[in-house]
Amino acid sequence: MPQHPALTDLLLRAARFPERGTATVWDGALKHFGVRINAGGAKTFIVLLGSGRRQAIGRYPVISLAQAREKAKTILAERTLGKHRPNNISWKKATNEYLDWIRENRRIHTHHEYARTLRRYFPFGETRVAEISTADVAKKLDKLKDTPSQKNHAAVYAKAFFNWAIRQEYLKDNPLQHYKQSKKTRRKRVLTDDELRAVWSAAGQIDGMFGSIVRLLILTGQRRGEIAALLRIYYSHNQQTVCLPGELTKNHLEHTFPVGPMASRMLMEQIVSPTRRGSEFLFPSRTSINRPFNGWSKCKKELDKLANIPHWTLHDIRRTFRTNLGRLRVRPDIAERLVNHASARTEMEETYDRYTYLPEMREAMESWEAFLRELVGELGQEQLAA
Repeated sequence: MPQHPALTDLLLRAARFPERGTATVWDGALKHFGVRINAGGAKTFIVLLGSGRRQAIGRYPVISLAQAREKAKTILAERTLGKHRPNNISWKKATNEYLDWIRENRRIHTHHEYARTLRRYFPFGETRVAEISTADVAKKLDKLKDTPSQKNHAAVYAKAFFNWAIRQEYLKDNPLQHYKQSKKTRRKRVLTDDELRAVWSAAGQIDGMFGSIVRLLILTGQRRGEIAALLRIYYSHNQQTVCLPGELTKNHLEHTFPVGPMASRMLMEQIVSPTRRGSEFLFPSRTSINRPFNGWSKCKKELDKLANIPHWTLHDIRRTFRTNLGRLRVRPDIAERLVNHASARTEMEETYDRYTYLPEMREAMESWEAFLRELVGELGQEQLAA
């Protein structure tokens, strides 16, 4: 490890944030002690336990530099004497450390999903991580047997946590090491015209942001997490486009797509809406303006009661959008671009074809909105009212 100046409060306050990801500033006064800084400005004290293994100590300035350095000395001394026993850590403390790591190294949406899943489905509390057995985890997962997809996602997130815990030496074996996911059944549900009309109508009857999110899903065909996490800067009123950064999209590719008059009006209404409370998000969480909307389950139940159609999911809207583009005779390659499928372009095309196809995509979006206006009648015309 190269020589570094000793960390000081002045140095910590003046430290520059990285443009993306994280950066580590090591302490010249104590080897293997430092602070990790992420692009959002969070500063977390860490101690290096071994090759690639770090232990978070706490956030600055919640914990002072002096306190963090003393804690690091204790950890390093105990490790040298063979007394460092990280497997005494509780589930609650370990998951908090893990979520801090996720926040620094993954996308914002990923952090929210991991936090929600681990805290909701695995409430082990103060139980030591090393004492959690395969049977304990299986018991929690069995409660999700009626929702196989949700069960599989929960198992994947828990397994990833346990793998991280092994690297931190919090336990020796992963309780989910031999867990086999339930076989996924590919959904083929496409909403009929009558069902799509019912969902559009029901979305208009729901108070708050959720109804607008659902209608934008119908209008744009994007993923629910992408629409819920829209920032003001992603929308260009002059160009009538939305640009989703790679950090937000599923395939990590930047996605620019045009929007029609109905979608544009809804976006502008949300931009000036007081429900944003000054947030950069167009649809902020009710509990924090620094997080995107996340009240899916409760709001979907309300929507289902109003729509009164056979079982469906929000993702079925995306499949309905893509299917109807084919029905409207939109070229398959243009339809695939609109939903940002990685299969839309080969690696060779990515290299040599630099054309954006925005005019073609705009024409497709105009056809889709014209179809919707005819389908929903007056329910659609209200979106174009002055």
